Amino acid sequence: MTPSLWTRLSNPSHFMRWSGALVPWLTILSLGVLAVGLYQTFFVVPPDYQQGETVRIMYIHVPAAWLGVFFYGAMSLSAIGTLVWRHPLADVAQRAAAPIGAAFTLICLVTGSLWGKPMWGTYWVWDARLTSMLILLLIYCGIIALWRTLEDPNRAARAVAILTLVGAVNLPIIKFSVNWWSTLHQPASILRMGGSTIDPSMLYPLLVMIGAATLGGATLHLYAMRTEIMRRRVRTLTIREAERLDRAQPRITPTPAAMPVGQPV
Repeated sequence: MTPSLWTRLSNPSHFMRWSGALVPWLTILSLGVLAVGLYQTFFVVPPDYQQGETVRIMYIHVPAAWLGVFFYGAMSLSAIGTLVWRHPLADVAQRAAAPIGAAFTLICLVTGSLWGKPMWGTYWVWDARLTSMLILLLIYCGIIALWRTLEDPNRAARAVAILTLVGAVNLPIIKFSVNWWSTLHQPASILRMGGSTIDPSMLYPLLVMIGAATLGGATLHLYAMRTEIMRRRVRTLTIREAERLDRAQPRITPTPAAMPVGQPV
């Protein structure tokens, strides 16, 4: 990457220009792919021979789980960009990704619970995969809370970046928990040695839903980054205006009141 390109990519104004042109088209594309995926999910995909109609929950659950983990991985890369290169947009990208990743993680846990009741007979078990996803949600909430607690933006960016990298240890635990421990959660069915174990009539619609969720997540992330940049610009302008008014205000030196004669000092 040439220095000029790196400079352009690190310029918030440049980002606002190209993202403003990209977001409308990305929105249309994600909605179109989502419409196709939902049609296939509810009208094309056959019921599973064991799970019946409840298998359709998978088409929401799996994309949500994927994006919950994906956004945390993106936040970890942004944290490195904040700590190592101090990239101007790294902290913006990380802060914009946290609520979106937390929302998808919550959807993953809720849909998994709705599926678990008819399949396992209970909404929740302390399964390794379920527990590690719950920990991921708690880490997301902790990161968001830390941002709101620290008022200094630079201090908050460094603290959140460190916490994010510490929490990244949970990502391989989520991925390999079904292999390391005996769990109720099924092992990998799509990306695995020997190919997918899902029938093509169910696999292809699932991939469409994963693609739709990824496009939608990317669109939301761009929207959130643009909003965060505007919020920071407003904050900067507000501080500058307050400083200008403070300088323009006349300085009045108070004079001591006349002291009565004989008053002890």
